Amino acid sequence: MSLSLGIDTGGTFTDAVLFDPDRGVVATAKRLTTKHDLALGIGAAIDAVLDQHPAEIGFVGLSTTLATNAVVEGQGNPACLILIGYPEAALDRAGLRAAIGGDPVVAVAGGHRPTGEEQAPLDIEAARAAILRHAPSVTAFAVAGYFAVRNPAHEQAVRDLVRDLIGKPVTCGHELTSGLDAPRRALTALLNARLIPLTDALIRAVRGRLDARGIAAPLMVVKGDGSLIADRFALARPVETVLSGPAASVVGARWLTGREDCFVSDIGGTTTDIAVLKDGRPLLNREGAQVGGWRTMVEAVEIRTFGLGGDSEVRIEPGLGLAVGPRRSVPLSLLAHQHPEMLAALRRQAERAEGTSLDGRFALRLRALDTEADTLSPQERRIWDALADGPQPLEAVLTSHLLDRPLERLVARGLVILSGFTPTDAAHVLGLHGGWSREAALLGAQLWTRRPAEPGWTPPADAEAFARSVLERLTADSALALVEAALARDGVADPAREARSLLPRRAVAGDAPASLLRPALTLGLPLVGIGASAATYYPEIARRLGTESVVPQHAGVTNAIGAVASGVLQRATVTITAPEEGRFRVHAPGGVRTFGSLEEAAAHAEAEARSRAEALAREAGGQEVAVIVTRADRVVTMAGGLEMFVESTVTATAAGRPRMG
Repeated sequence: MSLSLGIDTGGTFTDAVLFDPDRGVVATAKRLTTKHDLALGIGAAIDAVLDQHPAEIGFVGLSTTLATNAVVEGQGNPACLILIGYPEAALDRAGLRAAIGGDPVVAVAGGHRPTGEEQAPLDIEAARAAILRHAPSVTAFAVAGYFAVRNPAHEQAVRDLVRDLIGKPVTCGHELTSGLDAPRRALTALLNARLIPLTDALIRAVRGRLDARGIAAPLMVVKGDGSLIADRFALARPVETVLSGPAASVVGARWLTGREDCFVSDIGGTTTDIAVLKDGRPLLNREGAQVGGWRTMVEAVEIRTFGLGGDSEVRIEPGLGLAVGPRRSVPLSLLAHQHPEMLAALRRQAERAEGTSLDGRFALRLRALDTEADTLSPQERRIWDALADGPQPLEAVLTSHLLDRPLERLVARGLVILSGFTPTDAAHVLGLHGGWSREAALLGAQLWTRRPAEPGWTPPADAEAFARSVLERLTADSALALVEAALARDGVADPAREARSLLPRRAVAGDAPASLLRPALTLGLPLVGIGASAATYYPEIARRLGTESVVPQHAGVTNAIGAVASGVLQRATVTITAPEEGRFRVHAPGGVRTFGSLEEAAAHAEAEARSRAEALAREAGGQEVAVIVTRADRVVTMAGGLEMFVESTVTATAAGRPRMG
């Protein structure tokens, strides 16, 4: 009998499990993620688990936090956004202008009205000129047309033009969502375009290692809602894998614990992801996943993602003191484990008479240059060349303050990563974690005790005191993240502000001074903690929040379990509007049609939605697909009790089992 192989590629570790639906977890393995060449870490995890238990593999499931981490850390390949018929003011909604950053954005005439008619003819020549002008400097294009969900013709025309002219990946907003929020739809399309090269590299790496082992089983990827899609499907819609890892963790946590109602908190290297299980099912966010401050239009498990993890950068926040995250940093213990020569640099810094803010900080290349898309300024090239032979101390890289911003740009583009003290190092100092270089972690902590005092922060007396303060900061911030998630579920308007107000902060602080007011908080559900370091943090976090702590067996590979414990689920939505009395217009992906009665329009809409959902489910790798169609009419009551039809939403949901090899 064949088994399923689950793989989870995170920012720090790549996990693999062999899974049998009847026997459960058969074997597990955990290896470091190798971002410079993903295939190495993936291959090592696959080899380790199959060497433990050789088996025939009938299905491979993949979950990943790479897309989520890229959005949280503001990374991604450059993409060109083409807006069709958008008003200028749209750029200032949904954070679209900030999300665009330095990427090119082009506005061309065109777009549609809410009823599906053109508001202006498409300026195809302007689109052609923009495509040819920006093609050399970007890896993909995103196309968003005004009211394209009511008529996608202009988006489709520009999409086809990109494919005909240059053959680069292109994303259309209407392909990802049927929602009407134009700026958020454009934002979602842009994020999708930026993530295509990253997802392509990941899937190629996994498929390459499977081929090397002679595994020809279907490969599927976990979506943000916890369901599965075929690898080819994921390549076209990588933004749907945002929150893939957290969604898989919720599915895996449900399977491991059997809990019906609980918080699920997953601590990784870069992020902490918090979700709620209710009646055994993860709560979904129909409004769209929110990641890294951006509200997308991707339907996903309702997860609040925080830049808190074992590899979070430890820093001083001016006026506030010690802080962790949201950016990931390579732990010093790991850096020295992989590059032992870095210990000498740490020792030299520790032997100097006085400390500086650059002590214990390094830079290293994260991936190779894409010669087509990664154009560097002279200052960026200077830094890049300085890192050619491996990691370097920041003091050797930042020889001038003029290089600070170029370095930040390289980090934001995912070309370079910084290394410094992290909670993982603190755990090494205190003997809570092992396996990497404790000496490097200890030297890094000692260097922090020598740093100049800053407003809100005074250097601790010794390395162990500093390490304890770092773990305390992570523990308290993780508890506040859970408070924020609970407040958000309770409908509080500004949960982040409320969670960080005086009383919650005092309630979760483990090192608060004696006070006449000692508030206490109680979570209304048990806390299931998962992730490689869950057992280190979550029992104490649960104690501070007055709830039960559950850290299941195999908590460190929960995501990989979730990657093979789910199914295929696809939805298609068709809208019916009434442009004028006695006429009903159906807005479907295949085109717009008008009917003389609501019954005729509804029959056509239901057939279109059913056909589309079933086709998507089969394209996504499902078999034995079943489809359920629902219809919701929006009617308003006028004066005198007369009812007037506004619109109708027809939704088809197709579910199936993943196809087995």
